[in-house]
Amino acid sequence: MSLSSVWNTVYPIIIAILFFELIIIIHEGGHYFAARLMKIKVNEFSVGMGPKIFQITRKGTKYTLRWILFGGYCSMEGEDEDSDDENAFVNKKVWQRIFVVVAGAVMNLILGFVIVLIIVCSQNLVGTTQVAKFDDGAVSAQSGLQAGDIIKSIDGMRVYTTNDVQTGLSRSPDSTVDMVVTRDGKDVRLNVEFATQEYEGTQYINMDFWLRGVEKTFSNVIVQTFKESVSYARMVFLSVHDLLTGRYGLSDLSGPVGAVSVVSDAVKTSMYSMLKIMALLTINVGLFNLFPIPALDGWRFFVLLAEGITRKKLPSKAEYIINAVGLVLLLGLMCVVTFSDITKLF
Repeated sequence: MSLSSVWNTVYPIIIAILFFELIIIIHEGGHYFAARLMKIKVNEFSVGMGPKIFQITRKGTKYTLRWILFGGYCSMEGEDEDSDDENAFVNKKVWQRIFVVVAGAVMNLILGFVIVLIIVCSQNLVGTTQVAKFDDGAVSAQSGLQAGDIIKSIDGMRVYTTNDVQTGLSRSPDSTVDMVVTRDGKDVRLNVEFATQEYEGTQYINMDFWLRGVEKTFSNVIVQTFKESVSYARMVFLSVHDLLTGRYGLSDLSGPVGAVSVVSDAVKTSMYSMLKIMALLTINVGLFNLFPIPALDGWRFFVLLAEGITRKKLPSKAEYIINAVGLVLLLGLMCVVTFSDITKLF
């Protein structure tokens, strides 16, 4: 095997790992800068996990680089225990603690927005949901869909972007799709037939039409970026819904290994595919961290919100136990999913 072929195999994986580390740094950096703004003492800010490569101390904070670039943390005084320090996390007002807790997820969402903005700006046109033309022999054109139709919903799911159209079609359980389109100023309901193709044992609809694009302006680029970001966020909730309703099983989940594989494949494909996957992942991380699950930021936000409403604080020991149990369960799930990812690779 030549050196160039080895490099072509390795570099997409390196890029994928570095991107995941960027997501973590952005997240923990959000906590760090929010803590600084609230005058909360930060004991350590670490990039990476495991044994340390080097460490410096500035103004009472240790800044550490560790060998395993697949993690990181921002350790604050009084974050998980009581403290007599007036600048400890635990001794700050509820709104200040909430600000610090949600800052990490917010930074991930901002990163996602920036990536989507890059995607939109790099395109020649801004996409719409209006049908422009059909492929030769398009099945959908034979069942009522027409050029000029503006697609409003697919199988009951409201669509706002080209990404929504693709998502709606990919979620259809069969080849017949219930569509609502705007035609000549009126809403028309259609049952549109599509040809399907099989991929890894699953049938998917073949999207046999093209959507209209419009010239870019400053305003429609910003609007489109916001819409696409919301669209990616909705995909996260749709995925959770599909898992809870049994549409997908545990074997369909992907952990760090599977995600690295997906990103590295996207790197090999095109810059557009890579950026799209990256945007989806960072938005996914931001939103998932806000879910009220013990050991995640969302649980701490929920606890702080309850404290702000009831004026009663959850005992530190009880909060520690709940977070510890949640962390064990999450790590267990990650181990199962990672094992599944590895078996898929082979």
